[in-house]
Amino acid sequence: MATHGSSTMDGEVEVSEDAIIQRQKKERKELLAHIQKLKHAVPKGDKKKKKEMAEQVAALEAEITQRHETELEEFKTHGAKVEEVIDKLGLLGSGDQGETTPAQTDLEVKQKKASKAQKRREKKANQSREREERIKEQATESLTGARHTETRTIKSLLQKRGLQIHEIYSDGNCLYNAITHQLVPRGVQSSNEILRKQTADFMRGHEDDFLPFLTKLDTGDPYSPDEFQNYCNDIASTSAWGGHLELRALSHVLRLPLEVIQAEGPAILVGEEYSDNSPVILTYHRHAFGLGEHYNSVKEKQPDTQEDGFS
Repeated sequence: MATHGSSTMDGEVEVSEDAIIQRQKKERKELLAHIQKLKHAVPKGDKKKKKEMAEQVAALEAEITQRHETELEEFKTHGAKVEEVIDKLGLLGSGDQGETTPAQTDLEVKQKKASKAQKRREKKANQSREREERIKEQATESLTGARHTETRTIKSLLQKRGLQIHEIYSDGNCLYNAITHQLVPRGVQSSNEILRKQTADFMRGHEDDFLPFLTKLDTGDPYSPDEFQNYCNDIASTSAWGGHLELRALSHVLRLPLEVIQAEGPAILVGEEYSDNSPVILTYHRHAFGLGEHYNSVKEKQPDTQEDGFS
């Protein structure tokens, strides 16, 4: 029986696309954590180190994106990868031997196996060379492409207001952690966990104001009341990413306007009814890491210092 799957670095065979995707998600989170360490290791004001770090980050992002795409393509097409997995499972040897006729010598069998192994090595080497070229191309594009342009635009908008980016760790909690950072100068002590619970409780208590705006990504069908409750449970107890509905709930919870600055289009103001108070200011990045959308906080512009956001 044929076995379709992909093999992890530890030698564990993944036999479903879902297993591969879950492992890739874990690798992306680990990469984001590594990127944060690289950032904080750069001395403030050291532009050369900052540029080197940015290039390294771009290369890492490009490599993991290309590798993940290649893994899924190989899983779907069942090329040489399948044969390698079968070899690892020990399911191929008996079949080869079963096809061997009495006229075949041991030398012929060895030559046949060596030929297959050589083809696999050559294919792998070609794929590796192609991947390296794509990594170099994507690394260059990352420094001049969408992410770079977006960050430059946001920094320019903030500079006009005497502000700069304050980078927030990208782990699904960025919206809540960015707002928590903004609350500190106002003398309000909060946390990601507190804001999540307050958001979920407010949305549950005002179901009619939020449920009509929730639809399923795959079908476009509206959420049922039970699905809405599950959505709120995820807000409170997981690292589910927050968007416009959560911003609306948070503006009511905090009784503050929330202003979101973005590179594409005008700033978005949520909670206009609380405009007697100065707004909490966030930045919204569509291309922050090439791994998903992201929110950052802001702080007063410091002269001649390195900003937290990538340039």
